[in-house]
Amino acid sequence: MISVNRSLLAASLLLALSAHAAAAPSSAGQLQDWPQVKSAIAQDPAIESRVQAILSKMTLAQKIGQMTQPEIKTITPDQVREYYIGSVLNGGGSWPGMNKHASVADWLKLADAYRAASLKSDAATPVPVIWGTDAVHGHNNVYGATLFPHNIGLGAARDAGLIERIGRATAQSTRATGIDWVFAPTLAVAHDPRWGRTYESFSSDPALIREYAHAYVKGAQGRFNDDGNVVTTAKHYIGDGATDNGRDQGEALVDHATMVNVHGQGYYGALAEGAQTVMASFNSWNDRAGGVDYGKMHGSKALLTDALKTKMGFDGFVVSDWNGIAQVPGCRNDSCAQAINAGIDMVMVPDDWKAFIANTMAQVESGEIPMARIDDAVTRILRVKLRAGLFEHKPSDSRYAGDANAVQHRELAREAVRESLVLLKNQNNALPLRRDARVLVVGKSADSLSDQSGGWSLTWQGTENTNADYLNADSVLGALRAELGTDRVTYSADASGVDANAFDVVVAVIGETPYAETNGDILPSDTVSHSRAQPQDLAVLKAAAATGKPVVTVYFSGRPMYTNDLLNLSQAFVAAWLPGSEGKGITDVLVAGEDGKPAHDFTGTLSFPWPGVPCPAPIDRPDPKRPALFKLGYGLRYGSAAPVARLPEANPDHCGEVTTMPIFNRLDSMPFSLHIAANGATQPLGNDLNATLRWPQAAPVAQVRTVQINTQQDAREVTWLAPAQLIARSSSRRNLSALARSNGALQFDVMVQHKPTTPVKVTMQCGTGCEGGVDITSVLTGLSPGQKHTVSIPLACFAKQGVDLGAVEAPFVVTGDKPLVAAFTQVQLAAKAKGNVSCP
Repeated sequence: MISVNRSLLAASLLLALSAHAAAAPSSAGQLQDWPQVKSAIAQDPAIESRVQAILSKMTLAQKIGQMTQPEIKTITPDQVREYYIGSVLNGGGSWPGMNKHASVADWLKLADAYRAASLKSDAATPVPVIWGTDAVHGHNNVYGATLFPHNIGLGAARDAGLIERIGRATAQSTRATGIDWVFAPTLAVAHDPRWGRTYESFSSDPALIREYAHAYVKGAQGRFNDDGNVVTTAKHYIGDGATDNGRDQGEALVDHATMVNVHGQGYYGALAEGAQTVMASFNSWNDRAGGVDYGKMHGSKALLTDALKTKMGFDGFVVSDWNGIAQVPGCRNDSCAQAINAGIDMVMVPDDWKAFIANTMAQVESGEIPMARIDDAVTRILRVKLRAGLFEHKPSDSRYAGDANAVQHRELAREAVRESLVLLKNQNNALPLRRDARVLVVGKSADSLSDQSGGWSLTWQGTENTNADYLNADSVLGALRAELGTDRVTYSADASGVDANAFDVVVAVIGETPYAETNGDILPSDTVSHSRAQPQDLAVLKAAAATGKPVVTVYFSGRPMYTNDLLNLSQAFVAAWLPGSEGKGITDVLVAGEDGKPAHDFTGTLSFPWPGVPCPAPIDRPDPKRPALFKLGYGLRYGSAAPVARLPEANPDHCGEVTTMPIFNRLDSMPFSLHIAANGATQPLGNDLNATLRWPQAAPVAQVRTVQINTQQDAREVTWLAPAQLIARSSSRRNLSALARSNGALQFDVMVQHKPTTPVKVTMQCGTGCEGGVDITSVLTGLSPGQKHTVSIPLACFAKQGVDLGAVEAPFVVTGDKPLVAAFTQVQLAAKAKGNVSCP
């Protein structure tokens, strides 16, 4: 595996050097610094002149408006006009009118309305708005649109031509709804399958990612010479797949050479092909070997300006990620001069956009943000809009606009599914299935289009969907019935109550359930064993094997997982990744043709190494004591003579020392953020350490300020003025089961300045009507003013009170009332922790 990776990387570097003038390589052929990249879209003097003409007549308010990107739920077309807004976006799970089944025509109507409003402003030259969307495996937010395999599956196909066609099809689908900007492609080089976004990475091979970056941008964006082209985004810049332990939004600890030569490769490909926008990443980078801590990407001038814009020569614009500026120390969702000064040109500020505009204008007027930086940002935004033809063409001008058929590309997606399948085992010719075979289908995922599609499918996490939400799609069960006939296919989700004499073969369709970032992360202390996370799948395979009939397993996953026990129970095992809407692409390969021979052969190969142990080493730091079971590039064909002997099975409870999950210490620890809540409303506290919040202003229920408990400005002190809650909330539900199994506890440091006279409870929330916890009134009343105390509440206490520890939204909720004044910090979930609070 190591030699394969090195050879591929060397090839990548040679191709990169030949494609553009690069920084001087060392004798070993590696780049020594960020290379100069020659874009396929050169600057046009006419466009540059027009940009300057428009810019020269813009007011400060108009310039800041261009740099602001609200979410469609929070802004009307008329507000786009009033505030000179430059862009809007729809997040995952956001649709016109919040109607999940909004039609293509509904999307187009809203897009036209936003653009028309933007051109009705009183600016000397009104500037059209641009709408961005996360079309990451097809136009995946839109009801009825084709869902292509997620990137990990496309990486297994190793077909750049296919990627170009998928880029083109996705662009056409996007233009059908009037949207002109896609937040794709993702160019992460994922190196730890614990990362919940692994499926967004094409491969652990940077050479393949560079090649795919070229292909996708060429297909989706081209040179803007077709009205089916969209603006593309290279994301998430940079090192999002390099974070320690695969923690989403965490810290990359790689050295400079690795970041430049490995994690930069996709960007060199995308920028060379002309990608017009780059999205900054949530992660930070600490080059310990070089002695440089770059901090959060959103605040790093060295990376956003010096590396990307100056050295690489990128002349498009940089957009932030969802409230990404708030993670820069000293910043909030609505204010971050450092991020703009660092090189963020357009700020994705979904909800707090009015305050952001006011704050940014004040920062410019005070000189905190130089006017030259604002002018540079707006120049870049105008340049891209002019290149994309947005001034000349409204959304409904495209020949695809409003066409419901233009969001469907089923044959292409079916082809992509066929190419993405990887055959890991096929003993005794269990595959292909005979056309006259009597088939028992088992497994929770066989008729689940949600499991088949994964995250970023209609909703952000891909959850809360049913098969009825997928208008044009086939599950594996439906595809088998269509191919073999309903009389030859029997379905039992759990393989119970079946007559083994009534069928010839069992097809088990199992796998991960949907997730997206943060919610999909696997804790460093937990294993990557599928059976640990989904024990029902192991149970159904055992029941299937007990029939004595051959078992063919189709496995859905967003990453390579430890599956030795599942492989042992299967005569054939197919890694199907997250194939999307076209289940018939699977049966195309599984079922023999009319002549009894395979109609389509397996051609996919692993885009990531497949772990052979439950606690694998990171891919970029291989450990010979923990080798991969199947190496990068492995994949069988029909007729391949590669028997898989019985594999050792191990399912330990954890991988080494169980760790902690931080929630708050001075700053919010992503994905958690502190809020004050009362009367059904909430207010995020943000990360401004110098601000004092009284909320709401008209009739405040609480006042919050930053104080010290352990170190300078590390705690938030809440003065309760009425019944209210201090809540640490995640944007998605967190699975705390692994911590609970390791005797975990919720811990926090508290300091009381005014003791309570009414009950104070610490609870956890896991959805509507799901809350439970303990009373800590006696703990607080027993403290002297200014005395620090560490509270430790076993997770078992919360479970006993009815909290579903597998789906916790808010792991830290303090409910109190006046006259309580207390400060909190070092909030975390810790394993092997001794509790000091009595459970109810």
